[in-house]
Amino acid sequence: MTVRTVELPQLWMPYPLRVNPYLSALHEESESWARKMGMLDGYEGPSARRAIWTRPKFRAMTVDQLTAWTLPDASLAGLRLNHRFNVWALAWDDYFASAFKQTGDLPGALVFTARLHAFLRPEHGARLPEPTNAVERGIADLQQHLFPPSLAHWRNEFNRALARYIDAGVEELANSRSGRIPHLIDYAPFRRESFAAYTASYSVELATGTRIPEKIRHTRTVRALLDAFMDFMGLANDIASYEREVHEEHDVNNLVLVVGTSLGISRHDAVPAALNLVNARLRDFEHLRQKDLPQLVRRSGLHHDERAELATWLQGACSFLSGLHAWYTGAPRYAPADVSFQE
Repeated sequence: MTVRTVELPQLWMPYPLRVNPYLSALHEESESWARKMGMLDGYEGPSARRAIWTRPKFRAMTVDQLTAWTLPDASLAGLRLNHRFNVWALAWDDYFASAFKQTGDLPGALVFTARLHAFLRPEHGARLPEPTNAVERGIADLQQHLFPPSLAHWRNEFNRALARYIDAGVEELANSRSGRIPHLIDYAPFRRESFAAYTASYSVELATGTRIPEKIRHTRTVRALLDAFMDFMGLANDIASYEREVHEEHDVNNLVLVVGTSLGISRHDAVPAALNLVNARLRDFEHLRQKDLPQLVRRSGLHHDERAELATWLQGACSFLSGLHAWYTGAPRYAPADVSFQE
């Protein structure tokens, strides 16, 4: 057996990074909310488990940068709201990994996930259960704030996306327990769910105050554009988090493993192959944005205000991808840059 160490190849990103001017306002606020929910050391309420993060670990994740990089045009209120959601999503991910993935506790994961479903009630004013842990406290708090009047139309869709997100965690655990690496054909649609990518359009709307015009929202071109938009998020994350997920967490749900197994190639060769797929999806997004979407706009007869709204939304989507790319390639959460591949 030989061990070769290679440097992770570069993810392509054609959009400039822009930073929200309210970045500095997020830092302490995010710590106080995470601590209040019981995610961070220093929580003083009742809890059956220790905090998910120490303060140094939380700060190393630079979630405030993630939020400010992905939503450069958001108001301070919108930035804070989306930041709390980002903190919650990472808290769920790390909690689920330590409590269930690392122990292989599938029955416990099913119970935990069933309880979380009870907090994803789409009805306005629905009575929620009493939270018993930091993840439940976080989502219960967010449910009170995520759907202001301008985003009320997201209530059902957003909670469905979160339900798919937490259910995908159970499926990932089942795959890891059985050693079943997903097939490439099935993996990209599944990764949209396991990355909570279906919530990303909400974040763009929150930041820009704009929506994709209803007249074209459900067309094949827009669906393809949104699929490519979501695919870059989760699949690029697989490249960045390969070391942590595969070597440290022994997770089989990663694009590098999926490509290697599906194509019958070594892990060493699977890295550039996986990277090419990720970059291809971003090229698909760019082609649809620059070529196919303008043709659709002309055919659909969108008026000036609708075209302006679409252009603003698209700029927000590009900024979202650019911010994710910057976080993936710069955050300590995804270090180190060198990975060992065994053949």
